[in-house]
Amino acid sequence: MSAPTFADLGVPQDLLAVLTRAGIDTPFPVQAATLPDALAGRDLSGGAPTGSGKTLAFAIPLVVRITAAKPKRPTGLVLVPTRELAAQVQQTILPFARVRGLGVVAIYGGSPMRPQTEALRRGASIVVACPGRLTDLVEQRLVDLSAVQVVVVDEADRMADMGFLPQVRRLLDLVPKSRQTLLWSATLDGDVATLVQRYQNNPVVHKVVATTDEIDRTPHHFWSVDTGSKAVTTANVLRSHGQGIIFCRTRHGADRVARQLGVAGVATAVIHGSRTQAQRDRAIEAFRRGEVSALVATDVAARGIHVDDVAVVVHWDPVADPKDYVHRSGRTARAGAHGVVVSLVVNDDRAKAAALQRALNFPVALTRPDSSVVPSARRSAPPVNRAPARSRPRTRRAS
Repeated sequence: MSAPTFADLGVPQDLLAVLTRAGIDTPFPVQAATLPDALAGRDLSGGAPTGSGKTLAFAIPLVVRITAAKPKRPTGLVLVPTRELAAQVQQTILPFARVRGLGVVAIYGGSPMRPQTEALRRGASIVVACPGRLTDLVEQRLVDLSAVQVVVVDEADRMADMGFLPQVRRLLDLVPKSRQTLLWSATLDGDVATLVQRYQNNPVVHKVVATTDEIDRTPHHFWSVDTGSKAVTTANVLRSHGQGIIFCRTRHGADRVARQLGVAGVATAVIHGSRTQAQRDRAIEAFRRGEVSALVATDVAARGIHVDDVAVVVHWDPVADPKDYVHRSGRTARAGAHGVVVSLVVNDDRAKAAALQRALNFPVALTRPDSSVVPSARRSAPPVNRAPARSRPRTRRAS
């Protein structure tokens, strides 16, 4: 059976033209599974792995189902955990919103407030916001959420991990109960399940499960190294196979690793919580343009950063939480591309690595560094959304 088209799923003609101009032809599984329900106005809880195409899956229904806004009274709201994700989601929504004459503004801290409030005064219909800055604007009466028609809660599990759920709940309490609520999360249990129960009305639940082919496309290597050889090992991998994101535990560690890689001849950019928003934006843009080979980051970049064709993710420092490992690793092998994940393990971290491998059902073993095992970040299919369905959607109706 052939994959459905966006037209088959109910996407209106004017938005189909936007997709065509962007070269987006065939829906990914998460889009095929969720678009009909979301376009029909159903509340929806979506569980999908990172890089699955979920932003497009909520951007189109959001634009379709809202009306133009009055000043300071948006009709569409997207809540996200990080600044980077806010900017990315805004850019995804913009082409669709423009053809409908709808304004989109990203609201987050670390940036001047005035441009954001001016966009609201001009009548931006869609607000893509981090909870903290949006709460500040609500308290200053610079934005009124009483006209919101559609709410999207993106990366709900990450919001829970970062302690944002109390703010998220206060914001959701300010929007009309009649709104449509679309919730997205890698997992739908724990605190996220509480959000579903409290703020959604008989939601349809969709889960997209990775296939064996997708798992095989992302080999995971745990290499035994000495502390002094980490920079050379990482540099060899990057020189042979292309761009990579290097994850470090701390901000100071990220700065130190960037210096070490620079000495090894690798052009780097750094992103962490001590960098200003402008510095972070410049670093990501330099990485996207290929001006640097490595983006050295703390976990601030583990979510919300989408750069096509990242060949390698390197865990310079080990992670204690398997979820953090998964989120970091999800920066490679996105949207049909190949990629690889490498963990650099020194003697003192062997026990942590073994515990992580057991938690993730990986073989408990370390190997010697071998950059030849890292494949180039070449796609197994044409660019994003041209690939055939790669995952198996599972749908159920919430009771």
